[in-house]
Amino acid sequence: MAVAESVTDTRRLVQVILAGGSGTRLWPVSREQYPKQLIDVVGDQSLLQATMTRMDGFSKEWEVATEPVIVCGAEHSFATREQARECGVKACIVIEPERRDTAPALTLAALAACANGDDPILVAMPADHAIADVPALHRAIEHAARHAQAGEIATLGVPPTRADTGFGYIRLGAQLPNGAHRIDRFVEKPAAELAAQYVASGDYWWNAGMFVVRSSVWLAAVEDFQPQMHAACVQAYANAKREDGFIAPGVAEFGQSPSDSIDYAVMEQLGKLDSPFTGVVVPLEAGWSDLGSWDAVWQAMEKDEFGNAVNGRVLLEGATTTYARSQSGRLLACVGTSDLVVVETDDAVLVADRSHVQDVKGLVARIRESKSPEADNHRKVRRPWGFYDSVDQGERFQVKRIVVSPGGRLSLQMHHHRAEHWIVVSGTALVTRGDEQFLLTENQSTYIPLGVQHRLENPGHVPLQIIEVQSGAYLGEDDIVRFDDKYGRCN
Repeated sequence: MAVAESVTDTRRLVQVILAGGSGTRLWPVSREQYPKQLIDVVGDQSLLQATMTRMDGFSKEWEVATEPVIVCGAEHSFATREQARECGVKACIVIEPERRDTAPALTLAALAACANGDDPILVAMPADHAIADVPALHRAIEHAARHAQAGEIATLGVPPTRADTGFGYIRLGAQLPNGAHRIDRFVEKPAAELAAQYVASGDYWWNAGMFVVRSSVWLAAVEDFQPQMHAACVQAYANAKREDGFIAPGVAEFGQSPSDSIDYAVMEQLGKLDSPFTGVVVPLEAGWSDLGSWDAVWQAMEKDEFGNAVNGRVLLEGATTTYARSQSGRLLACVGTSDLVVVETDDAVLVADRSHVQDVKGLVARIRESKSPEADNHRKVRRPWGFYDSVDQGERFQVKRIVVSPGGRLSLQMHHHRAEHWIVVSGTALVTRGDEQFLLTENQSTYIPLGVQHRLENPGHVPLQIIEVQSGAYLGEDDIVRFDDKYGRCN
């Protein structure tokens, strides 16, 4: 689709946030069930919240839709909506039925953005990146949007400041006005020697993973290059369930889509002799980082005179170029450390040489292989109704602190292998136990026998906090049989 053939005055932008990542390299803070985009890795907001507000103050010459489209997994959907609510954003949340990488995710977002007959320009960005200079980002997006108006697919590239093996690269093609380039090719994360050659040549930019494209152009490109993906996404969206503010595309239909990234599925096909689509890379110089490792986090943070960056309750003595983070609130002390990453949570501690932080991903894979829970969950586990914190456990018992948000309601459930004792610490509990239903208030308790259907609800206006003592032969979370659940999690 050549520039001269499809000029349009489309000036409406829809922010698309791709929030399906797992962020294993930022373990132990980032976990499978609560990944890095939901965490305040840099600053007071989570990375997702910072991304949600990133289009605030954009040029008045363009109309920016008030509702961003966020694509995320079902396991993160309620946390995503809650974080949007906290920062005053009403989002269109599309639940990705299963992980199929970024190309199908953007295709679902495009279908959602043009569902009412509009053809807006999509501004797609990952949920887990950091931007130091937002006005500079806005200028780059506006530059890219002009190319998108003309029917092109634009991506943002970052002129590199160092040879980094943690980023993908874009090889620059022919130069265009205002510093943009045609795209020659995309390159995966290179080895150190090759990365140094890329930077020295001046012919490569870091791949920022941000794309600006009209909805109709993206859908046409996917249909042309990836017809199976296009058909699967269109059918899945057509059969989507819309409930409780979420759009949930059809699981079986979406499962027919190939798994592929935006780069491989579409961007690398642009500019080929038989392709009607053209692509362009626009420079982004805005203090960008994809925060793909603890070293990248250290790079993005303010440092003291000795090159140290800290987060939380940390005390340093004679330390240099160290990153230290106390997640739990315990005092973390580092003495004489150099070029180290030290990160502690309630249930795990990571100590790593900064030059080896890319290996954390392999470490997490080993933890998962050993069936240890630390790969997937924190000690504090968030649920749609609130959260629970595993306080203590031993042979045949487990103690949890459970907090249920106002109006929250756990599923109607039973257990085959454990009984439960509930003690109300604060708030009011509405308890269903078999055929009974009754209220409990502060300092009152009840007993849930093994095999009895039960439910816990918070009918009040303040959080309900209880202590739960489980006892039995098996205490795993998979010993739950759900009969009714307002959050759609029935067995």
